[in-house]
Amino acid sequence: MSLVPFDTLPDEARLWCFGASRALDAAEVESVRHDMERFVEEWTAHRRDLRAGFALTHDRFLLVAVDESLTGASGCSIDALMSQLRALGTRLDTDFLDSLPVWFRAADGSVGMVSRAEFAEDARAGSVSGETLVFDLTVGRLADVRQGRFETPAGVTWHRSLLKTV
Repeated sequence: MSLVPFDTLPDEARLWCFGASRALDAAEVESVRHDMERFVEEWTAHRRDLRAGFALTHDRFLLVAVDESLTGASGCSIDALMSQLRALGTRLDTDFLDSLPVWFRAADGSVGMVSRAEFAEDARAGSVSGETLVFDLTVGRLADVRQGRFETPAGVTWHRSLLKTV
């Protein structure tokens, strides 16, 4: 069996973060949970079970982690995950694999999503700043999430390059 509770994985677990192109409704969230449970339960690398878990947060972000101390994720197993996310996206009419948008915490507390160019323009206009909370989908270890580096001020992530005014 591969699936374990996400919060039981070690800090060193390898992490992939995906943002849906729109917020999912309650039925879609449940559908994603069900499909991901089934997928992770059978997820393998070179016919060896991967000790893995996932979390779905803010009705929008899918976090998948693997404890590679036992079995490391392989190129084929990562391809299988991408294929699973493509299929989910097609079925739900959303995109989990577009890494170009910027996801951020809007003033009203909701999660917003804009293009990088729009985020830069918002910075020039003063509606976002280095203090704006962003979701950094480039974090690579579960410890990053636990230490608050997944949702963090834009000024301390790669997003700061978008804040420079011209």
